[in-house]
Amino acid sequence: MALLWVLIFGGVGFAASSAPTPPADTFSMPGTESQKAYDLLEDKFPGASADGATARVVLRVPGGGNVTQAGEKAKVDKVVAELRKAPQVAGVGDPYAAGGAAVSKDKSTVYVSAVYKVVATKVTDKAHDALDKTLENARKSGLKAEAGGDAVKIEQSMGGSSEAIGVAVSAIVLILTFGSMIAAGMPLLTALVGVGVGISAITALGSTLGLSSTTTTLAMMIGLAVGIDYALFIVSRYRSEIAEGRDRQDAAGRAVGTAGTAVVFAGLTVIIALAGLVVVNIPMLTKMGMAAAGTVGIAVLIAITLVPALLGFAPVKVLARKDRAQYKGKPLSEKQRRKAEKRALQQQRPNLGARWARFVLRHPVAVLLLAVVGLGAVAVPAAGMKLGLPSEGTMAPDTTQRKAYDMMSDSFGKGFNGPLMVTIEDKNAKAEADDVRARFEKTAGVESVGPASLNKAGDTAIVNVVPKAGPAEDDTKDLVKSLRGMAKDIRADNGPEILLTGQTAMFIDFSKTLDDALLPYLGTVVGLAFLLLMLVFRSVLVPLKAALGFLLSVTAALGAVVAVFQWGWLADVFGVDQPSPIMSTMPIFMIGVVFGLAMDYEVFLVTRMREAFVHGVEPRESVVTGFRYSGRVVSAAAVIMISVFSGFIMEENDLVKMIGFGLAIAVLFDAFIVRMTIVPALFALLGRSAWWLPKWLDWLLPNMDVEGEKLSRRLAGKEQVPQQQRQPEPQYRH
Repeated sequence: MALLWVLIFGGVGFAASSAPTPPADTFSMPGTESQKAYDLLEDKFPGASADGATARVVLRVPGGGNVTQAGEKAKVDKVVAELRKAPQVAGVGDPYAAGGAAVSKDKSTVYVSAVYKVVATKVTDKAHDALDKTLENARKSGLKAEAGGDAVKIEQSMGGSSEAIGVAVSAIVLILTFGSMIAAGMPLLTALVGVGVGISAITALGSTLGLSSTTTTLAMMIGLAVGIDYALFIVSRYRSEIAEGRDRQDAAGRAVGTAGTAVVFAGLTVIIALAGLVVVNIPMLTKMGMAAAGTVGIAVLIAITLVPALLGFAPVKVLARKDRAQYKGKPLSEKQRRKAEKRALQQQRPNLGARWARFVLRHPVAVLLLAVVGLGAVAVPAAGMKLGLPSEGTMAPDTTQRKAYDMMSDSFGKGFNGPLMVTIEDKNAKAEADDVRARFEKTAGVESVGPASLNKAGDTAIVNVVPKAGPAEDDTKDLVKSLRGMAKDIRADNGPEILLTGQTAMFIDFSKTLDDALLPYLGTVVGLAFLLLMLVFRSVLVPLKAALGFLLSVTAALGAVVAVFQWGWLADVFGVDQPSPIMSTMPIFMIGVVFGLAMDYEVFLVTRMREAFVHGVEPRESVVTGFRYSGRVVSAAAVIMISVFSGFIMEENDLVKMIGFGLAIAVLFDAFIVRMTIVPALFALLGRSAWWLPKWLDWLLPNMDVEGEKLSRRLAGKEQVPQQQRQPEPQYRH
């Protein structure tokens, strides 16, 4: 089996290396007005690079100088000339044309707009360097020069330090958990193999399925996370079976038959959460979700096939060093025997997980109220959450994009950073465009309306509208809604087809699409996972409790994100440059990622409780059993994930901080407050009814036997075969 995975790894690696270059990132939102307008521009203005990258160079004369004076104008003209000669540039506007609309009222500042022939992700390093050189030359001439737009290179502060921190902490936690370098390295190795196979497969299929390079981002993060978790769970179960006196093959078989089955269903919940992104109907998110779901599927296969194979290579070395001697099949010395007996007695004593479970079982009501009220209080800020998309106004203050944004706001007004593009399609587009301009100019919230630009056929016009408010402000959203309403009224009178687009309108449509899809996505994911967990636990209340607990933890996490990044609480502690709206993708992104991890922890913890209950242990004692064997594993897995996500909090970009903080705090809340606190408290209160399932439903649902009851009976029957009919097995002292 190990050889098979080596061949698979090599095969997909070769396929990835020989595959065509993946396509560039394309952003589309089928069915939205913004997308319809962009499609129209592509058709009517074929040479205008409607979806091409843009750069806006903002130039200012220090000390209140005048950019229209001959000397300063010559400097600006030189910048325009350099931009026109730059690689991949399709066209550069004359900032002094059209009545000097690109010159500020005080004549201290001017901006130059450049359109590129390619989309932002295909702008080459040579083109980036040429733009940087142009800015440098302008500064040397005495102008203050900054640039914004998606053609400007984004400085990446992430040099792998976050990933390195996460892997380092994961290794430390695994070593402390297992007490063995081999056991600690096995989950890391198998997780990396799974991620390698998944990413290579995505790269190999990139050109065929239209998967861009960024599609791998979510797949890599989730694949690494669950890959470690799943291998950790199976290795831990193998060690537990060995500790109970099983021989190596029997222990491996039982580990895969019980923990492996739990891994399969835990993986299915993650796959459901990621594949459910198709409900959002945004191709980019759909591809990212499906690619990540495929990587999770690979992680599950590796956990139940490659991990047992590696255990066969090191069946004893995965044990803690102090426990290895008694499992090597060699007679123990008297001193070793006494130590083994002493460790056996210690293992029978309640560990920290068992002691915590007993504490919760003694005080279930108080613990439950404290946990729920605490998470509810943290969740309160989520009610005031404002969603938006990242803009140059939210970037770090020392970036050229942010400086250009601030210069535009100061000299022209906040709305110039987010102009709206209006397309008018009609046989007499010029006259209709003039009518639209006249109407829109009188609309409240409009700063200015530019002249119309017609295509060669004269049947389509473009008009730029500058709002008074900034791109992320509610007033701009209201203005877009108002202008679109006016456009519909004009169209109702057999008028032209009028569509609003532009980056600001696109962001507004994107946020609305996500808002509209949030409840259907949540309902789809939670509903399917509920049915799956009902199959796993053969209970109605356990999956209900799991879903409600997840909603509580993710809402609390969103509340914490709002408090820090939108309200500015503890902003200095987390290095937040300025409060801003929460990224529109955060709620759905957190639901997908956190739901998958939360259900992992639920399955890992509760399956051991279910197993004990099925084998005759009393309901309350089965909770203690679950925590005795799985509490430490779940805690280790959660600490690893928190460490990985927390590494991103140290990055300079506020959006990266937001993602890292949100995921880290969500895992913290879900693993330690919901799964480790609320879950045992509810089991204490529900007692045997926690496992209630209507008889008709029990008859209807197939028995997945996650707890390995059938496997135990089969193995017990094998042990009852007369000794002379059995194959001799090596005996291990315990």
